[in-house]
Amino acid sequence: MEMLTAQGMAMPKLGFGTWRLSGAEGQKSLESALALGYRHIDTAEMYANEEMVGAGIAAAGVPRGDLHVTTKVWYDHLAPDQIRHALDTSLKKLGLDYVDLYLVHWPTPGMDMASIFDTLTKEKEAGRIRAMGVANFTTPLLREAIETIGAPIACNQVEYHLFLDQTPVKSVLDKHGIPLVAYRPLALDILGDFPAVAEVAKKHDAAPTQIALKWLLDQTNVGAIPKAASEAHQKANLAALSIRFDDADRATLAALPKDRRLVNANFAPDWD
Repeated sequence: MEMLTAQGMAMPKLGFGTWRLSGAEGQKSLESALALGYRHIDTAEMYANEEMVGAGIAAAGVPRGDLHVTTKVWYDHLAPDQIRHALDTSLKKLGLDYVDLYLVHWPTPGMDMASIFDTLTKEKEAGRIRAMGVANFTTPLLREAIETIGAPIACNQVEYHLFLDQTPVKSVLDKHGIPLVAYRPLALDILGDFPAVAEVAKKHDAAPTQIALKWLLDQTNVGAIPKAASEAHQKANLAALSIRFDDADRATLAALPKDRRLVNANFAPDWD
């Protein structure tokens, strides 16, 4: 598995997303993924499943040093004391001494960015996080964090898929050697609306979801965290790594519309 690296962090390009996985079935899915070889696990305090993730990790018995675990602090917990308390809670629920990557899940107006990253730096120095990062940061927010504040960001996790252009964000990240991790990477809500994807999939004896995933993973410094509850889907996502596109495939996929944002919460920043 190819790795993404930044700020001393290394994480597999293909991760296992846990949004909306919970309970015994969620734990079963996580244990299956770990048994198949997934080593990058993504969760968040907002997902309300960190205890399940921790139980799955413990049951799977994979050495802690072989795992990359990401969790996130929610946007209304960004004062220093709140960050520390949220991290305390996440670590206890996960049953871990540290997380590999701790993200600011969403930006919020008026947040004290300097204070946030100062707090995260202290947590890194204390060994409770290996690296810090952000999610859903726009290009102006990235520039403020990286270029003005000098925050040692190791990742920006954003919605990214075949039908959404993230060139401006990716350009800022590439300039500073920071990976982009794609959530909602398969765009399942609309994937079936575009026969061209199915045609490329048929050519490669693959599923459209595998084509969508491979399109992302072919890009430099881009990872993805699809949720895959079933073992069959987990295997299919791993198998996508072996697909090889030719120039005709790339042209077909590049021609698809790139303006279809699927996640736009009422607290989201101004994406433009």
